[in-house]
Amino acid sequence: MLNNTIPKKVQTVHMIAICGTGMGALACMLKELGLDVKGSDQNVYPPMSTFLEEKKVPVLQGFLPEHLTPQPDLIIVGNTVSEDNPQVVAMCENSLPCCSMPQAIQHFFGNRKILLVTGTHGKTTTSSLLSWILHAANQDPSFFIGGIVQNFSSNYRIGDGSYMVVEGDEYDTAFFDKSPKFLHYHPSHTILTGIEFDHADIYRDLSHVKESFNRLIMGLSKESLLMAYRPNLNVQELIKNSQCRCQTYGDIHSHWHIQSIYYNTPLTQFDVYFDNQFFHQFQTPLMGEHNLANILAVIAIAKDLGINKTDLAKGIQTFQGIKRRQEIRGVKNGITVMDDFAHHPTAVLETLKAVKPFYANGRIIAVFEPRTNSSRRRVFQNIYPNVFYPADIVCVRQAPLLEKIPENERFSSQELVDMLKQKGQDAHYFESTDQIIAYVIQIAQPNDLVIIMSNGGFDNIHVRLLEQL
Repeated sequence: MLNNTIPKKVQTVHMIAICGTGMGALACMLKELGLDVKGSDQNVYPPMSTFLEEKKVPVLQGFLPEHLTPQPDLIIVGNTVSEDNPQVVAMCENSLPCCSMPQAIQHFFGNRKILLVTGTHGKTTTSSLLSWILHAANQDPSFFIGGIVQNFSSNYRIGDGSYMVVEGDEYDTAFFDKSPKFLHYHPSHTILTGIEFDHADIYRDLSHVKESFNRLIMGLSKESLLMAYRPNLNVQELIKNSQCRCQTYGDIHSHWHIQSIYYNTPLTQFDVYFDNQFFHQFQTPLMGEHNLANILAVIAIAKDLGINKTDLAKGIQTFQGIKRRQEIRGVKNGITVMDDFAHHPTAVLETLKAVKPFYANGRIIAVFEPRTNSSRRRVFQNIYPNVFYPADIVCVRQAPLLEKIPENERFSSQELVDMLKQKGQDAHYFESTDQIIAYVIQIAQPNDLVIIMSNGGFDNIHVRLLEQL
């Protein structure tokens, strides 16, 4: 029988599927708290295997039931784990105490004020910047984030301060709990960056996604502050009935908005207004209006936390970004290779628009691999052709792992390229990564930007390109 409880006293912890990014980070955090932590996984390979080894967290190969001997005080189950997993079966047969990853975070770190960052886009950048600004203001924050924050070279931190920044996504929690992860936290402050359809493997449609976010909004306490992105119509709709303190950001009709954007490479300068009164001028190395919106949300939350403008400005200007978000992997013969996580159509468009002003003397060569559960399905087939227009050349790879998608639901990279060509774009279809590399090497020129957009490893294309350019 499933025993979904956390004992009052926990010393030994076993984590099923420990090599996931979030699970690995949580393992290290619990280890730093003084707990005896180990875990198991089916695919144990670098970089997570070596990362956990360096942190002295044992990782066992496979999901053998004997890995649960001696019985741990608590088992934490990753959200990719199914109920027929051999360790889960043994766990249930012995009624061993278990919980999900977000349950564990709330339990072990809920004594801090949780600053929750959620929404379809921008969560990782926004939560990373908020963490860095709190650090710059000597608040010594903790954080748990879905990407490596360059300023900290980590995706987690345990500080002695009273704040913990948590990136909370709308994906489901565990096999025994299909509610979104973000519902498990009790935040004092929440940033909602926008709501769009995504995660087609677990959400039926946009209304299904909105149901989850509505549960989040309606569950916030009256004292907590919700900072909501007003330009998003789905957000506008859901915040109307919110019971908590609520402010908006993003346009002239919001509590917080931006004016006078000036590009002074490599920085962007902008003025922030609160309730139509000038608040302060800031500079950031981040590119694009979508990142300015992320920064604006953080400024608004920081003001409510009492962070002064000097510390705010210093934190914003010295923020180095996060890995895989407009991350420059190298420059060879004047050709820049950039890595970006963009895969949702909105993210692709905003990223391409963001980088264009900074590479005005060359061409934007967009290399796209549809790899997520949503992008490998046809749900965005007719939307993707409308988002690549800021690019000069578009290279689209055949979507990997299509055999896992029902045939009538599969995304077609060839069809995307055909539609881009109909719109007059210089677009090309490739069956393999090798073919893309050979083509880019042939056509790339000094001052060009090659931006690689995928949420996966993409066959190590970044390193291979830089070696061969």
